[in-house]
Amino acid sequence: MSGKYVFVKGLKELRFHFCQTSEHSANTRAFLLRAYPTMKHHNPHTPIMLREALGVEPRVFARYEFGKEKKEALIGLTDKEIEEKVKGLVKTELPPLTS
Repeated sequence: MSGKYVFVKGLKELRFHFCQTSEHSANTRAFLLRAYPTMKHHNPHTPIMLREALGVEPRVFARYEFGKEKKEALIGLTDKEIEEKVKGLVKTELPPLTS
C-alpha cells in the first residue's frame, strides 16, 4: 500500500464530501477509516479534508495547481472502486497552462 497513495506534486488538496449517517456514504466512511492514515503518512503537507453534511452524496475533489479541480462521484461504489477513483485523482498530473 505504500506507493499507491503518494500524491503528485501538483496536487494541492484532496477533499471528501459525504454524509456522516446515511447508508449511501457507508463505503466512503469505511474507506477513509482504512486509508486516511496511510494517505496522510505519505503526504504530510498536503491537506486532506473530510467534509460531513447530512444527506450529501459522497464525492471526492482534487485541487491542483492554478486552481484546476477534478471530482469523482463515490455513491454506490465499493471500497476497492473508491480506492481506484482516488488513486486516479492523486496520480494525475495536469498539463501546464500554455499562453
